[in-house]
Amino acid sequence: QVQLVESGGGLVQAGGSLRLSCAASGRTLSSWNMAWFRQAPGKEREFVAAISRSVSTYYADSVKERFTISTDNAKKKVYLQMNSLKPEDTAVYYCAAGGGVVTTSQSSYDYWGQGTQVTVSS
Repeated sequence: QVQLVESGGGLVQAGGSLRLSCAASGRTLSSWNMAWFRQAPGKEREFVAAISRSVSTYYADSVKERFTISTDNAKKKVYLQMNSLKPEDTAVYYCAAGGGVVTTSQSSYDYWGQGTQVTVSS
């Protein structure tokens, strides 16, 4: 089992950067595939990025070349570096952990954080 707590959200102007953090407690981080999802107002939750236990990374087309997912196993943290932010990146961002195959589907992730709000102004 793992508990996840996100931080680092906030208000930023378009073109700016933010780094989200997800602190994990419980089993070692290398036991999990980790992912970030986001949910904008009135929209369904969508996949943003994932990093597998073998440290392969996956990104949604909408964030490729702008966002980077990484982990620090010693600190049990997962990061999402977000650059060149756009107003359409505004959403609540969720960290998730899964023990099976890494996919872009929410159903592959068993544990979720409470989310952190990211607002990008134009």
